[in-house]
This record gives sequence, structure tokens and C-alpha cells, in this order.
Amino acid sequence: MPVNVEELYRKYGPMVLRRCRFLLKNEEMAYDAMQDVFLQVVRRQKELHADAPSSLLYTIATNTCLNIIRSSKKRVQKEMSDSIVEIATFDDFEKRFIAADMLDSIFENEKETTRTIAMLHYVDRFTLDETADMVNMSVSGVRKRLRKLREGGLALKEAM
Repeated sequence: MPVNVEELYRKYGPMVLRRCRFLLKNEEMAYDAMQDVFLQVVRRQKELHADAPSSLLYTIATNTCLNIIRSSKKRVQKEMSDSIVEIATFDDFEKRFIAADMLDSIFENEKETTRTIAMLHYVDRFTLDETADMVNMSVSGVRKRLRKLREGGLALKEAM
């Protein structure tokens, strides 16, 4: 017997929205994610069983939000990586000067190994494992440094 999506939406919609807000920390994205959750239920309503709807919706909401977070991180990482490659290949002297100034600002308060990590990973295209081996760090340590660097670079980019 198919589940009644409208009834689920009325009864569990607020719970799903709270979960999405908690995970995404963004009101607009949370509403979109909640709609995605119920859209998935609509698409699969004939297959689903309403034995434990709150658990089912909570799980779908969590997975949906985690997918959004993952794709968002990948997009930010690609944008930052593209920016670094773009900076590295500037032909114009003025652009290179501005880019060098921006890079100096990004690396200003970072350790020297962070610059090395960024060059190995973003410019030389080494994997996180390879980069970690080269700088004698753990993969999680390299990942943490790159995340901090990306956040600093994005904050600087937004400030400009």
C-alpha cells in the first residue's frame, strides 16, 4: 500500500526541516533539501512502507543534506583549484602582480609547509596521500591545512 505523502508532509515536515537546518546551517538550502526529501518520497511512494515514517524521513533528510554538503565542498575545492591554476598561468604583468599580492595575503599567517602542500596538491596535482607522504604528515593533517587555506582564500576573495 503506497504511503500518503501529504499526510507525512504535514506531520513530519517540521522535523525534516529542523534536521536540514541543523546540517546545512542555511535556511534557504534547508527548505530546498526538505522539498527534495519529500520529492524522493513521492517518487518512491509505491515502494515505501510507512512502518516507521519518522526514521525513514530522518534518514532520507540526513543523506540528502550530506550529499548537498559533499557537492558544495567539491564545487568550492574546484573553484579554488581553478583560481590557483589561473593565477599560475597569468601572462599579463599587472595580473601576475595582483595575483602574487593575493597569494602573499593568503599565505601570510600560514606555515611554510602549507605553501608546499598547496603547490604539491593544486599545482603539481599530487593526491592527498602522495602530498602527505612528501611532507611527512597525515592525510587528515594535509586535508585540514588545505581546508583552512581554502576558507582563507575564499574570505579574501569575498572581501575584494
